[in-house]
Amino acid sequence: MEAYLLDWANLLIRWLHIIAGVAWIGASFYFVWLDLNLQKPKDQALLGKGVMGELWAVHGGGFYNPQKYLNAPPELPEHLHWFKWEAYVTWMAGFALLVVQYYFNAELYLIDKSVLNISPLVAITLSLFALAVGWIVYDILCRTALGENDHAMLVIMFVLLAASAWGLSKAFSGRGAYIHVGAMIGTIMVANVLMVIIPGQRKVVASMRAGETPDPVHGQRGKQRSVHNNYFTLPVLFIMVSGHYPMTFGSPHAWAVLAALSVAGVMIRHFFNLKNIGRIVPGYLFAAAIVLVGLIMVMAPDLSGSKAGAAGVPYAKVRGIIDTRCINCHAAHPTQAGFAEPPKGVILESAEQVKLRAVQINQQVVVSKAMPIGNLTQMTDEERAILAAWYAQGAKTE
Repeated sequence: MEAYLLDWANLLIRWLHIIAGVAWIGASFYFVWLDLNLQKPKDQALLGKGVMGELWAVHGGGFYNPQKYLNAPPELPEHLHWFKWEAYVTWMAGFALLVVQYYFNAELYLIDKSVLNISPLVAITLSLFALAVGWIVYDILCRTALGENDHAMLVIMFVLLAASAWGLSKAFSGRGAYIHVGAMIGTIMVANVLMVIIPGQRKVVASMRAGETPDPVHGQRGKQRSVHNNYFTLPVLFIMVSGHYPMTFGSPHAWAVLAALSVAGVMIRHFFNLKNIGRIVPGYLFAAAIVLVGLIMVMAPDLSGSKAGAAGVPYAKVRGIIDTRCINCHAAHPTQAGFAEPPKGVILESAEQVKLRAVQINQQVVVSKAMPIGNLTQMTDEERAILAAWYAQGAKTE
């Protein structure tokens, strides 16, 4: 019953996380687009009021005329909309999901004893430490002279996040390392809103209510952090879906795979940001495509060794490995603690079921070594080689 209830908690929290994330990312994309498309007003009255840019848009059968003030409007409007809860709810739901999925099931999803033999308490402590340090280091960098140089900041953050991915891959399972890089970036993004953007806006409002001229530095800092969040978005979205694709987090060089995919995501985002100001630079899309295609080619599994040793692996030997290493999870009624249902509905109790899942077995057990989860059942390299040879000879079950 506990595993069943945890599955429901996982589902409902994940649903909330996605809904809030869509709202937050949508707002982020829209406001960056809006900022890049503002035009200097021709109306002198608007210029006199401090409007630095405006645009006209049509949507939903009506016309809209957003205006942006250099500092703040002469008078504070009665109704002021704040965009913050989308970010807060996304992070809170994401952290709750981290707790339900990775902390409550640390030995399944977070720890891989073949990587580092640590206790759940140590793993959770490392997790929280990584989230806190990621934000502290980033925030300190932003407040130095380096933070004022966008290109230098981009390179430094890439190096730091790639190093974090490498370091986390030496402490956690591949899946756990990936999700923690995503959680670090997500924490940075929401902390930008909570610690910089919203406090700066509150200071601007307070200055206006006091009859003072707002300090423009708050708007400048808020815009900088908003732009950073915009570029972080695509790598985070990739990490959110990567758990379904073990050829990424299960790669022997998973941290480099994540770094390459993040570079592609940033280049794609930059292409669209430039497009928003009328600059079409297809080179960024071509470069992203080259990275992705190159990654696919480099990561392609090499089956030559398996084929060489594919001479007559009997199914009985394969059956024995599955019964010893896999069936505790992949049965109609799993015996492994933490599973109320077989993962992804994969059942391997009969020869027909094994034959049907042969491609997945090869991909997840042999190529990526993502299964068994956390290698809880201690599958050996020799056993993986037997499964590889069996698959190479046609995955016969007769």
